[in-house]
Amino acid sequence: MSAVISLRGIGKDFGSLKVLDHVSFDVAQGEIVALLGTSGCGKSTLLNMVAGLLEPGEGELRIDGKRAEGTKDRNALSYMFQEDRLLPWRTARSNAEFGLEAASPAIPSRERHARANAVLDLVGLQGFADAHPHQLSGGMRSRVALARSLVTGPRILLMDEPFSKLDPQMRTQMHEELLRIHAMQRMTVLFVTHDVEEAIVLADRVVVLAPRPGRVREIVDVELPRPRTATDPIVAEAIRQLRLLI
Repeated sequence: MSAVISLRGIGKDFGSLKVLDHVSFDVAQGEIVALLGTSGCGKSTLLNMVAGLLEPGEGELRIDGKRAEGTKDRNALSYMFQEDRLLPWRTARSNAEFGLEAASPAIPSRERHARANAVLDLVGLQGFADAHPHQLSGGMRSRVALARSLVTGPRILLMDEPFSKLDPQMRTQMHEELLRIHAMQRMTVLFVTHDVEEAIVLADRVVVLAPRPGRVREIVDVELPRPRTATDPIVAEAIRQLRLLI
């Protein structure tokens, strides 16, 4: 498969602090790739570079084979943050629509409503379109944030530890939800996490980053059938082996 995202020799300094050092890897069309590492290894910095929010200090970043420079090359991309960042005065539908308002302001309001309703249905929030964030549980808020990320129909979905603040049961449900939607839409996903179990459960491949400065320690293929649960002995062994690399 051809690379949708390609990083070659990426480096980044913030003043005298070297954050990333010669990071190289590819993400193929339809793949879920996890960026795994401890705090401070540059995971989110890499994600922000792919999103166009930061420029590499050195090296080359390509999207769809073209050198990416600024946000103009990221129209097919969506970003789901660690915090849900829902606007409290907006309903679930209106929060989902916000992704369209930002990316495609010329879309008529009727079409925005229809597309927002469709993605809310997709993430299992039928009947909650008119609810405000304070009326929703943490898991439901995460679903609204996911709907907002999907409403533009992105080919690339960037996710920065979006489920890290959920309790274990709700996090498992969101993993299942993401995998279900991915199986339907086959978008390319780059997922930042510090959770080894999450990386194994979700990813086709795991890019393990060593810290300070961040560099690729190893790239691990996760060749296990889905669904994957940590109680499965084969999955548990994969988690154990991956943990040794952190």
